[in-house]
Amino acid sequence: MAALRRKFGEDYQVVNTNRGAPFAAPVRKKRQRFVEKNGRCNVQHGNLGGETSRYLSDLFTTLVDLKWRWNLLIFILTYTVAWLVMASMWWVIAYIRGDLNHGHDASYTPCVANVYNFPSAFLFFIETEATIGYGYRYITEKCPEGIILFLFQSLLGSIVDAFLIGCMFIKMSQPKKRAETLMFSQDAVISQRDGKLCLMFRVGNLRNSHMVSAQIRCKLIKSRQTPEGEFLPLDQCELDVGFGTGADQLFLVSPLTICHEINPKSPFFDLSQRSLMNEQFEIVVILEGIVETTGMTCQARTSYTEDEVLWGHRFLPVMSLEEGFFRVDYSQFHSTFEVPTPPYSVKEHEEKSSLPSPLTTPHRDRVFSVNCLELGEERAGQGSASCRLPSKLQRMSSSGKEDLQRKVLRLSSQPSEKASSTGDLPLKLQRLGSGPAQGDGDSRFHLKALKVGFEPMTMSTGDLHQRSLPPTPAPIPTHPHAPLHTPLPSAGGGRPEDNLPAKLRRMNADR
Repeated sequence: MAALRRKFGEDYQVVNTNRGAPFAAPVRKKRQRFVEKNGRCNVQHGNLGGETSRYLSDLFTTLVDLKWRWNLLIFILTYTVAWLVMASMWWVIAYIRGDLNHGHDASYTPCVANVYNFPSAFLFFIETEATIGYGYRYITEKCPEGIILFLFQSLLGSIVDAFLIGCMFIKMSQPKKRAETLMFSQDAVISQRDGKLCLMFRVGNLRNSHMVSAQIRCKLIKSRQTPEGEFLPLDQCELDVGFGTGADQLFLVSPLTICHEINPKSPFFDLSQRSLMNEQFEIVVILEGIVETTGMTCQARTSYTEDEVLWGHRFLPVMSLEEGFFRVDYSQFHSTFEVPTPPYSVKEHEEKSSLPSPLTTPHRDRVFSVNCLELGEERAGQGSASCRLPSKLQRMSSSGKEDLQRKVLRLSSQPSEKASSTGDLPLKLQRLGSGPAQGDGDSRFHLKALKVGFEPMTMSTGDLHQRSLPPTPAPIPTHPHAPLHTPLPSAGGGRPEDNLPAKLRRMNADR
């Protein structure tokens, strides 16, 4: 086996060819995350060159950002070195003045009383720095250099205490640990909510203290290539979780389900259940808020890769109503269950819904103008294709022009004629002009311009009943004083009824 590995490389593996053994699907290699589940960004900065000096310019922030073990080491080393240096300075002064040789001489006045060696100088510095003041060691008035060193020691000690103690206090009061009590669901789900496909995940707060002005944001981390050919690794795209509606502002008292609607503006517009298996992306969730107890801004982060997005799942409810309060069951915080969800994307669903159906397509009737009818009659013999009539209209035109004229044309009349003579006629009639009155036999009808509206042709039921009755002669009044119906004379000298066709005159007589 070792020889085979040396020949083919370290990736060489033995494959079992036994047909009876169950087939194991290849394990998908775990992809590198941009942001870990605990919120730590998996990014390291290298090859800074001369830019490392920028860290020293902001030394306080550099110390705060260090890990706790390095902070404690710097804290201990700083105080130890400062104490040793200052104790050495007091020992040097005693050595130069010769106080070490006259330590037990009562008649001799040293710079610092009872300082005989380095340990005694170190104890004097600690008593002075910590303001213990046992009273056994003290500075005398005949040592001006000791007074100046005492002032320098007091100022330097105050600066070191302020710097290191302040650094440790900020380090301890950082709200990073507050983020440990903010929970995110292990997986994100995709299912329908209110008839729309949505990407959802859950957040919760384990403490009773609230997060003031809590706001949540989502970023999609995905590599892409622009139309110009530029490759953008780890391109960041914003996911809308209710920025326009205010749903991103959370009242985080109980666990909440954050929803991202998948619409044409969403980067998941063409994401389906099948394409989800081949995608590579990472969803970074950022929750920000102000800690109620300290007033400091806290930020909690997590991420979901494509393997942690479950299609067709929904979160189990965790809220229940008890006697006098609501109870949250965090044992079901990460639990999901399957629900019926269409496997296709929102883009495919909209394309299917936008296709016209033969049942819903409206039927358009063919409309022909009367001018077209006239041209069709004139050019029917010449075979002109500019205005062709349907076969039904051609049969109507050839069978009886008089019936078509009675239904379509409007009868012209003089201004003085009675309304009753044409009141029963159809509304869509062509006006007929008559020539000079030369008798009933010389009456001729001329076809004039036709005007057709879009109003439907209607007739009353009385007109239909009168047309169905056989024509009867008009009754002649027998009373000598009964007024006779005499039509008004027309402008041409004859009666208007004389210019009407015979059938219309009979209908007038029935009236």
